[in-house]
Amino acid sequence: MSGLDAVNVRVEGLPVHSTDNVLPLLHQVRHALHRLTSTGEPTTIDLSSIPFSQYDRDRLFETLGEGEVQARLDAFGPSTVRETAFPGVWLIQHSSLQEKEFSTLIEITRMPSALVTPEADVEDSAAALEARLAE
Repeated sequence: MSGLDAVNVRVEGLPVHSTDNVLPLLHQVRHALHRLTSTGEPTTIDLSSIPFSQYDRDRLFETLGEGEVQARLDAFGPSTVRETAFPGVWLIQHSSLQEKEFSTLIEITRMPSALVTPEADVEDSAAALEARLAE
C-alpha cells in the first residue's frame, strides 16, 4: 500500500460538458420564427447534425419548455410531436420499433409535417368512405 490510500477523495459528479451550441441554436430558432411570420417559410433543424452534449440538450429542452399540444404517432416506431412554450416551435422525436431515438428535429412551422395527412391518404380515405356508404 502506498501513502495515497490515506488520501480522502470525494467524487461529486461528472464535470458538466457543453458544446456552447444552445444559444446560437436559439438565435437560429428566433430568426426562423421571423421568417415564418414574414414569408410563411417553415424551417427544420435536425439536432443530430449539430454537436450537442446531453447537458446542452437538457438546457435546450428546458428553455423551449412545453406548450399546449402533444401527439404520439405509431408508424415505423413511436414518434412524439410536441409544441414548445413558443407557439410555432415544435419538437419532433422519432424512435425505432425498439424505442431507440434516432431523430430529433425542431420544426418552426404552423403545422408540423409529421401531422399533415399525405394527399394520397386523403384520396384513399375518400374512396374507403364511399365504399362503406355504398354497403
